[in-house]
Formats: sequence, structure tokens, C-alpha cells
Amino acid sequence: MADLSTTYLGFKLKNPIIIGSSGLTNSVENIKEAAANGAAAVVLKSLFEEQIQYAASINEVKNENVNPYPETEQYIRNYTGINDVETYLNLIRESKKAVDIPIIASINCVSLSEWTNFAKKIEEADADALELNIFILPSDPHFSGEQNEQIYFDILNSVIKTIKIPVAVKISYYFSGLAKMTLKLSWTGISGLVLFNRFYSPDIDIENFELKANHVFSSPAELSFSLRWVAMLSSRVNCDIAASTGIHDGKAVIKQLLAGAKAVQIASVIYKKGFQEIGVMLTELEEWMTRHKFTSTDQFIGKMCVGKTENPAAYERVQFMKHFSGIE
Repeated sequence: MADLSTTYLGFKLKNPIIIGSSGLTNSVENIKEAAANGAAAVVLKSLFEEQIQYAASINEVKNENVNPYPETEQYIRNYTGINDVETYLNLIRESKKAVDIPIIASINCVSLSEWTNFAKKIEEADADALELNIFILPSDPHFSGEQNEQIYFDILNSVIKTIKIPVAVKISYYFSGLAKMTLKLSWTGISGLVLFNRFYSPDIDIENFELKANHVFSSPAELSFSLRWVAMLSSRVNCDIAASTGIHDGKAVIKQLLAGAKAVQIASVIYKKGFQEIGVMLTELEEWMTRHKFTSTDQFIGKMCVGKTENPAAYERVQFMKHFSGIE
């Protein structure tokens, strides 16, 4: 049988499939089901930094700077009632007892503040690693790109000094210099990069004049968003890369591994088809490896990455011209 194992964040995973941070990972029951169906690790549903700040300020004088928007405070108050900070720590503890796969905690954050001290409690609750989902939309005209980027480094430097467990950072592609940014992030001491996070996509209800979410789940067509950058960056950064978004079958897993990803994170396909789809994807991966005479994933991970070419943009340009030269 082919060896499907891989390494990610310093852990030897039995296969490359990780359940990404989502409602799928907000209960011990779901995590047990994911593990039983073959998931190699899970990333718990994210805590928002606002939740951590809110919990910390409950017994203090209200800090108006924490939640400047009333609707934000209302949401945090309601959401915290269901998924408060202590509940999250208990989820880590109970999940560690229930399964023998890595449990990766997750915090969704946008700023540097005292919430970073909470990372220590996550470590003390026995989480195997921490994933920081950082997304700063560059929408404020008063902030330069450099100022927005500095927030990432400030957060990472604070958290890495606080804990010893591996830290991964999940980012978007909203950078003017994505290649340089990922390289600099990998120099901070993080163990992994997750490409890319999935953010709120707005739509407008034209009859009720309301904003609503659109494209909540990914589609297979979105695979190329991360595939391009995994292929370009995997041999350059000083940490592992996990691919996320658009991975809906075994073929997509194979493509991301060939591009240089050490693991993949899935969620949308599980929402649509159930946890049993993990086994289907792993079977497809194993059959492909057997067909091509690969006995381990080490033999082909990164086989199709751009490599250490000095000018990946030029390589991408050539592929673009080759594609469109055949279209009249």
C-alpha cells in the first residue's frame, strides 16, 4: 500500500487532509467523526479576537475602544453566549481526549492587543498548534500597504514570544507584493502558511435593501487561486504550506501536493457531501500514487512547483501567452 503520510507543522500526519476551521470543527462529536473518516488533523472553529477582548473586559470597566460599533458588541455578546472563551478551551481539552490526531486551535484576528496573551491559555489547554487567521482588508485610505502589513508582523511576533507550540498563519492574497510578504512572514519563526483564507463576500438584496453573504462555500473553480501561489512559493518560503479553498476531490489534493503543499484544508466539500468524502478523496489519491508507482508522498510533493527560478512572474507570463496563443 502507498504511504499517504506527510509532515506539517512538525507533525507526521497519516495523510494530507485536514479539516479546516469551520462549523464542522466546533464540537467533539464532529471532530470524532472527522477522525473516524480519515482526517489527519482538524483546525477548530475560530475564536474572534473581539470575543477574547469582550470576555477579558466583562469584569472591568467597559472599554469603549474595544467594540466601537454597537452592532458589533451585540453580535459578540450573543455569540459569546454560545461559544465563549472557556467553552473553547474545553473543546480543545475534550477533543484531545477523544481523538489521536493533532488539534489545531484558531484565532481570527485583525489587530495587536492584549488578546495575544490568550494564546498561552490555548497552549495550556493542550492544543497541538495555533493557526492565526489574519485578514486585514486594505480598504482604509489612511493606511498604507506597509502599515497594514506591519500589523501581521506585530501580531506574529507577540504570539510567537508567548507560546512554544507551532504557529501557522492563514492569509489572503490581498498584497501588492504577495511573494515578498510570504517570504518575510516565513522568517518570523512560524511553522506554516495557509493559502488562502476565505473571507466575507458581500451581495445586495435588491428587494429588501439589505446586505447578505454570497459564495459562502468554495467551488472547484477556485482551486487555481491557491494552486498558482503554492506552486510559486512552496520552494521559497522557510515553512510548510497548506493549501485551502477549491479542494473538492482527490484530484485537487494531488494537484496541490504536486505544487508543493504539505497538506490541504477542506471544508466546503464536507458540508456538501459529508465526512465520508474524506475516504473517497484518500482512495483517489492512493490509486493515483499506485498508478504512477509512487510509494510515498515525499516522492512527488513539489514535483510541479515553479522551483527556485529567479523570475516566477516571467514563467507565469509564458504560460499565459501559451494559453491565449491558441485562442482565436
